[in-house]
Order: sequence, then structure tokens, then C-alpha cells
Amino acid sequence: MQNETSQIRRVLMKHAKDAFVSQGKLASEWRSLNYLEEPDFSKACAQSDALADILISLGCSVEWLAADETVSIDSIYVRDNAIASDNGLVLCRMGKEARRPEPAAMAPGLKQAGAPVLGQIDGTGQIEGGDLIWLDGNVLCVANGYRTNAEGVRQLTALLGDAVSEVITVPLPHWNGPGDVLHLMSFISPIAPDLALVYSRMMPVFFRNWLQDRGIALVEVPDEEYDSMACNVLAVAPRVAVMLEGNPVTRQCLEKAGVDVHIYDGSEISAKGCGGPTCLTRPLERG
Repeated sequence: MQNETSQIRRVLMKHAKDAFVSQGKLASEWRSLNYLEEPDFSKACAQSDALADILISLGCSVEWLAADETVSIDSIYVRDNAIASDNGLVLCRMGKEARRPEPAAMAPGLKQAGAPVLGQIDGTGQIEGGDLIWLDGNVLCVANGYRTNAEGVRQLTALLGDAVSEVITVPLPHWNGPGDVLHLMSFISPIAPDLALVYSRMMPVFFRNWLQDRGIALVEVPDEEYDSMACNVLAVAPRVAVMLEGNPVTRQCLEKAGVDVHIYDGSEISAKGCGGPTCLTRPLERG
């Protein structure tokens, strides 16, 4: 599990019908959670089904997280709740206060799926799953930003122990401030061990150079497609990826790099809540 690009065997998702619950719940929560618009409930449910069908067609077994009345509509974005390692999952403590109940609400679903929990982040620690990536099996790249802090990283590395050989801390820019959704994976998506999709204008120079020094080729997202989440791409297997429709230039660049790209309609489950395919999925088993 300590990589982002090998074949996904099992993946955890939360269906829109269980995360959004009803049009009424959407109407009452979307503004306070900083969604761009109110999602359409029936269309969102259809889009959850369609995305799951794509993943199944690519060899993924989909496990569904149950509804829980303690969480908000943001709970559709399951990746942020837990961090996967070879020794088990670590439940996060969310940087976005409105999402704090989500990791505890996920725990029963992980148990049902037979996914062991190694521990959880607590106290003043903050960390979200979108703020880190694994490289080379034991190198952890983790953000320092509004959603993840040094105490969260300290607790995580203590829980992981010798599963981690190196931690690369990547400072994030202020961008649009603490109310915005900005994760490490907002500007990098690993596509294969030697390939990553990036938005370089947001990357620290040292991190971009470090990736290239490790032999990782970079495919660039153009400015005009960054806001439509072209950089949020899920690697289902090496050079097999799922991305949000509406980013044709980025898709063409990926295909030129030898990537088999699969497109889904995420107008309701992705675009309005600013969460792409990596956000909507928590891989439980790769390899």
C-alpha cells in the first residue's frame, strides 16, 4: 500500500446517496462547506455509480462506506480520512473542523472491509490524506499547510515506525487562504513510478527538482485547466488513470506520455465540491 500507482485491487468509496443523503441536506450544507454550487442529488447518485463502474472495469473491487448522521456532505471525499500503509491504516485528524467526525465514522467501515487500523492522529495534530504521497515504497512526501501540521506528521511517522525511511516536507502556499481546499495532491498526482502529473507554478522549487533528480518525468497541467481539477488524477495502475472530464489538453498530454486515460462526469460529485477522483477514493489494496 505504500505507493500511489500500482494496480488497485480494492478501493473504498462513499456513494452520493449515503454522503449527500438528500437534496435537503445538500441545500442546508453546501454554502457553509464552501462548495461552488449546490449539487444535484439525483445526478450525483448516477455519477457515483458511473465512477464505480469505471473502476470495476479496470480491475478494482469497490467497497462502500455506509451513511452516518454525524458527518457532512464532505464525507463523500473519503481519501482524506485515512492514510494507508503496509502495516495498516492511520485515521486522520482533519484540518477542516467541519470534517473532524469523519475518521471515526469511517472506522466501522474499515473494520467491515477487513482493513486493519494502525492508530489515529489526536490532540493538536492535524493531517489529511490528500496531503501526502508515497514514493518508492518507504519515502513519504507530506505537506505543511492549513490542513496538515508538524504535530500531525510527527504522530504519523511515530505510528508508521520503520515503514518510513525518509520524510520530505513540502510547504504549501497561502493560495486562497485557510478556507480553501489546498492539498499536496492539488498540484501533483503520481501516474507511474517514473511519471507524475503536476502544476509546477504551485510547486516549491526544491520539491520539483527533487522529483526530477529521482528520475520522475513531469507532465504539466496548463493554467487554463488547473481550476477544473486537471491535476487531480487517480492512477488505477501504472499509466492507467481516471480523470474528470473537461480537461482535454491535460488528457492529450497524458496520452502522449503513454497513459491510458479514462474520463468520468463529475459535475456534481467533483466540480462543485472541489474533489476529484483521488479525493473520492481510498485505495485499500494495491499490487
